[in-house]
Amino acid sequence: MALSHAILALLIDNPYSGYDLAKDFDQSVNFFWKATHQQIYRELSKLEEQALVEVSPIAQAGRPDKKLYHITKAGETFLIEWLLQPCEVMPIKEDLLVKLWAAQLIPVSKSIEQSASVAKIIEEFQRHRELHQHRLATYHQIAREFYPDPKRLSIAQKYRYLVLRRGIRYEEDYIAWCDEVLELFANHPDVKGV
Repeated sequence: MALSHAILALLIDNPYSGYDLAKDFDQSVNFFWKATHQQIYRELSKLEEQALVEVSPIAQAGRPDKKLYHITKAGETFLIEWLLQPCEVMPIKEDLLVKLWAAQLIPVSKSIEQSASVAKIIEEFQRHRELHQHRLATYHQIAREFYPDPKRLSIAQKYRYLVLRRGIRYEEDYIAWCDEVLELFANHPDVKGV
C-alpha cells in the first residue's frame, strides 16, 4: 500500500483541507499506517498532479486561501483498482521481538550487575504492556463514541468498525503476549529469584 491509497480512502466521504486531512489521518489511519504531516502534504501535491484529487480554493479574510481537496472520478477508479488487487501479508518489524530473541546474551545469575540487566528487560516488557493497554483503552473509547450499536451500522460504517475491531484484537493479543513473557521472567527456574 502507498500513502496515496490511505489519503484517497479518507477523501471518499468528505473533502478536506490539507490541515484537516492530516489531523483526521492522525486520529484514524495513523493507528495502522504511519505518515508525517509533511509526507501527507507532499503526497497531496502528487495526487493533484496526477488528477486523482482536485483542489477548490476557499477565500479566507486576512490569510492565504484554504485549499479543499476532493477525490476525483479518476482517484476513485485508481482506488478501486488497488482495492481489487491481492495484497501480501505484511512482515512484522519490531525491535522488541528481536530483543527477546537475543535475550540469551544476558546471562542469568545472582550477580547484581546481571540482575540489573534482566530487570531492564522486564521493565521494557512492562512498559510495552502499558503502551498497548493505553492504545487498547483508546480503541475502546473510539468504539463507544462512534460505534455504540454495531448492529445498526451502515455498510461503510461496518467496514470501519471491523478495522477498529482488528486493532482491538491486536492490542488484546499483544498484552496477553507481554503477560506470557513476564510470566516466564517471574517463574522460570533460570530467572526466578534473579
